[in-house]
Amino acid sequence: MTVMKGLAAATSILALTLTLGACGGSDSDKSTLQQAIDDGEITVGFAGEAPYSFEEGGELQGASVALAREVFSNLGVENLDGVNTEFGSLIPGLNADRFNAISAGMSILPERCEQAAFGNPEFMYTTALMTKKGAGEGLTNLDDVKAKGLKLATMTGAIESTLYAKKLGIETQQVGTPQDGMDAVTTGRADVFALTGISLNWMAQNSPDADVEVSESFVQEIDGVPQVGAGATVFRTDDTELRDAWNEELDKIVSDEQAYLDIVGQYGFTAAERPDGSITTDQLCKGELPTASS
Repeated sequence: MTVMKGLAAATSILALTLTLGACGGSDSDKSTLQQAIDDGEITVGFAGEAPYSFEEGGELQGASVALAREVFSNLGVENLDGVNTEFGSLIPGLNADRFNAISAGMSILPERCEQAAFGNPEFMYTTALMTKKGAGEGLTNLDDVKAKGLKLATMTGAIESTLYAKKLGIETQQVGTPQDGMDAVTTGRADVFALTGISLNWMAQNSPDADVEVSESFVQEIDGVPQVGAGATVFRTDDTELRDAWNEELDKIVSDEQAYLDIVGQYGFTAAERPDGSITTDQLCKGELPTASS
């Protein structure tokens, strides 16, 4: 009899707890977008890669950040809180709920699309090579780096590492941040550092004493196919409401060249980096690259 009473009491307590939880309207029942609207804040992960997303004077800045602020503000979320994470840890951090989106100009790749949901393209980009001044002669792409047997540094998780160097059979020195890559070149630990042209040119311009130079930007070819690159904001796969709302507001900006440049132009981006609609996230996620660079 005592046991039965104990079971009955435990059952009643459990039922009461569930009822209170349901009536309380717990935050866990809200979508990420609604929670952000209610809080007036959303958290984004970034990788400290200027001019996409970086900290300066304790302030989160960059072209990706500026776009995020504009889009989220239009969605009713006024404040953006940043979490600085190494590039290769961004998607794991997103899926571990450390932040609600990734704002880092991350390129859209099939293997990444299996792990997270990418928004529409925000930036079209090319690759460039950083060397010591006077050491870049004859380097026009990564094929030249391989042919000359040079020591190549690439950023962990970046497309230059996970796709280009891997496909070309180039052994690379992995670095955690763009600054680490430039340091590898200036100290002689690497001959070349490969990253997006926008990032390398920004670093060179803002580090006049670093004694480095940056090649002309290029579209790397793999097996004769130009690897057209596009970067986007990234969301968890189950946050479709947030991604779709983001895309709707983002497209309004990207479709208007002046509106786009008003937001990202101060970070060195030009009309050449504005997506023109010739390639979509769906195509890039499927690995369906156009046959010619754009």
